[in-house]
Amino acid sequence: MEAPGAYRCIECNGKATELYRDYQRGVLRISICKSCQKPVDKYIEYDPVIILINAILCKAQAYRHILFNTKINIQGKLCIFCLLCEAYLRWLQLQDSSQSPDPDDLIRYAKEWDFYRMFGIASLEQTAFLVGIFTALWLARPRVLKTKADFILLLKALLLSSYGKLLLIPAVIWEHDYTHLCLKLIKVFVFTSNFQAIRVTLNTSRKLCLLAIVSGLILENGIIYLLQRIGWNV
Repeated sequence: MEAPGAYRCIECNGKATELYRDYQRGVLRISICKSCQKPVDKYIEYDPVIILINAILCKAQAYRHILFNTKINIQGKLCIFCLLCEAYLRWLQLQDSSQSPDPDDLIRYAKEWDFYRMFGIASLEQTAFLVGIFTALWLARPRVLKTKADFILLLKALLLSSYGKLLLIPAVIWEHDYTHLCLKLIKVFVFTSNFQAIRVTLNTSRKLCLLAIVSGLILENGIIYLLQRIGWNV
């Protein structure tokens, strides 16, 4: 049994004790929100593909369903996989800029080290981006992150909403004249998803969400600048 108020209405973000009521013999009825008088979560009847499409469209209702009314715990694995995608993209671009016909083992080991280095840089940049977001939110409005649970939920939301980075690999595999533009659009999509994740999770204003995203980008680019100053190719 879930704790009281464990669920959220996907329409008004009000707390709910249950998503549906079981009248036995296969009779189920979706609970109605006491605040807005609408179904608490209509998505429990929807196919996962429809939910995914709505999430891609950045609908707040789909985000609330995923974050509050499901038990998805793939954010850690998703984060690692997204970082691997980003590291692979950077490593591929690095190889293209420094082609070497030498098949020597030393060259192969150096290339392998480059991939690990790119993974480390991608992880560092992602950490800086998240730290920038949390710092901005804490400084601007401390009450939105007053408990450990709030922090964990927002971190989960940000990691899950970065799923757009998975599109980096197809964009590189099917290379064409507009690959560079596609990569830029993927970044914009990821930032838009992060923006919506913050807004839904904290139920806060668009201005504060935008401030958090910009702060994360500033800190992330600051890290990139420092790495470039010490001679690292990022």
